[in-house]
Amino acid sequence: MPQLSVTVIALNQEAQIGECLASVSFADEIVVVDTGSTDRTVEVARAYTDRVLTTAWQGFGRTKNYALDQARGDWVFSLDTDERVPAALQDEIQAVVKANGPLAGYRVPRRNYFCGRWIRHLGWYPDYTLRLFRRDQGRFRDREVHEEVVVEGPVGNLQTSLDHYSYRSVSEYVARMDRYARLAAVELAKRGRRPLPGELVYRPIFSFLHLYILRRGFLEGTTGYTLAALMSMYKFLKYYYLRELAQGRNLDEH
Repeated sequence: MPQLSVTVIALNQEAQIGECLASVSFADEIVVVDTGSTDRTVEVARAYTDRVLTTAWQGFGRTKNYALDQARGDWVFSLDTDERVPAALQDEIQAVVKANGPLAGYRVPRRNYFCGRWIRHLGWYPDYTLRLFRRDQGRFRDREVHEEVVVEGPVGNLQTSLDHYSYRSVSEYVARMDRYARLAAVELAKRGRRPLPGELVYRPIFSFLHLYILRRGFLEGTTGYTLAALMSMYKFLKYYYLRELAQGRNLDEH
């Protein structure tokens, strides 16, 4: 019988990791890679699995590949600590693993939540992401942020959504936005991307209009306006930090 491994990377996630791991208790193996937590993350994780490992942070892509290298199952499902696998999705995953395919990987739709509310617009749903794949045919791209799995072989879609409790508050979004913007700027710089004239002005404006009007963020009411504004600010920060890097400045000084 083919086996399923679930991989999770974590840092100071004691408040979330318990529910996360409980939702994948059906897996044959759960591999948790901690990157230096100072809270009870490791202790909580060990209540669900004895495969709790530690390593230095290497960026999202490389750290997730490290977790993948520790997995022993024929199939791998990659999960983040703020995600939950509902019962219907468990059934779908188990059916794929039991049948051993037929494809090499499967995308999963996600229900993304903001401040406890499921966001259906602004491109937040169905937000397909490849999470289930044959261990020997998948690998994460070596990227600082927005890492993704690349699979050798055909890919299909599962039907049931993965629940993603992405941001519990605006303040949490703002704090993570700055970190992700810095990482995204570093990734752009590594690929040789140079700042363009005027993009600190037009990118945030176009981003807001795209999200709020074309992606129908206005249908989400005040929450939609808030998200469109925050996501546009992320665009500004990303290209602002790229500009700083191009001028030889250290982002750690900000």
